[in-house]
Amino acid sequence: MGNQFGKLFSITTYGESHGGGIGVVIDGCPPLLPITLEEIQHDLDRRRPGQSDLTTQRDETDAVHIIAGVFEGKTLGTPISLGVRNQDAKSEDYDDLKDVLRPGHADFTTMEKYGIRDHRGGGRASARETIGRVAAGAIARKLLAHAENAEVLAWVSQVGKISADVDVGEITLETVEANPTRCPDPKAAKQIEKAIEQARDAKDSLGGVIQCRVKGIPAGLGEPVFDKLDAELAKALLSIPAAKGMEVGSGFAGAEMTGSQHNDAFKNEDGKIATETNRSGGIQGGISNGEDILVTVAFKPTSTIGIEQQTVDTSGTETTLAAKGRHDPCVLPRAVAVVEAMVCLVLADHLLRQEATKVLQ
Repeated sequence: MGNQFGKLFSITTYGESHGGGIGVVIDGCPPLLPITLEEIQHDLDRRRPGQSDLTTQRDETDAVHIIAGVFEGKTLGTPISLGVRNQDAKSEDYDDLKDVLRPGHADFTTMEKYGIRDHRGGGRASARETIGRVAAGAIARKLLAHAENAEVLAWVSQVGKISADVDVGEITLETVEANPTRCPDPKAAKQIEKAIEQARDAKDSLGGVIQCRVKGIPAGLGEPVFDKLDAELAKALLSIPAAKGMEVGSGFAGAEMTGSQHNDAFKNEDGKIATETNRSGGIQGGISNGEDILVTVAFKPTSTIGIEQQTVDTSGTETTLAAKGRHDPCVLPRAVAVVEAMVCLVLADHLLRQEATKVLQ
């Protein structure tokens, strides 16, 4: 029913925004992978609400519990279950939305599909569902680092019309985390911080762009037809709430180039085949080529805003809505951890799939 992702490294997420809790079951993680509660919590802390004045002030610690699959600090090879309890839901904030369809949200489409919806915080369509993805992504991240010394790092590159001016190859976790916007350009970060505050004060919201760079992934990951690595990444990243566009490498800018301008020339670099440029974003023919993987994801403005909007109720009667409650004026700072998690999950799955092709080699 669309709650599972991955083939060999597979996850199933569960839970609603205002239910008892959120969690994930991971199947296919190899045994003996060292993992600690602190490593998983670190990624969840970068996603959790209330971490700065720029995010929703819902007060959740998002403390993760390892329910199954890990023993004495190592994975068992059995299904891993991770869970987080909801503690500060305040469902009464949504009482007046029970029969109102919020513009931009999944209220109408969920009703059309299931004939029922959990109106409290968006239920399953809430971005709170991504807790399970981030928790699972932390284990996938450890697998990638353990097997290939790979690094997955994302950052906010644009909010509204404000863009960062950075050297993609020089960005570090420290420069990303230096500002609550998670923009590694200090000048742009201050401008973005002010823009988000202004949008919040105006009861409006902003969208933007997140970029992600992966170092250390070997050539050969991905499949040549329907399971191309870039296609799998696109599915993963566009499944994130509010994500509306995705590019690999040059993306849409490549449409303005000629073949001679866009092709990445090969070279021999100390006995290793490499490319002079990386307009392909580390993926050619749906398969990784050993260069840095570069992806870009566009996010729409947060749908829940305090400005009065025209809408209808579930009976079709026209009404107006000025949303109340605690909501992100911009999802970008918290979505960085979710982008990283989805990229980690795709790459961990394809790493295991690639290993399966080597049985007779």
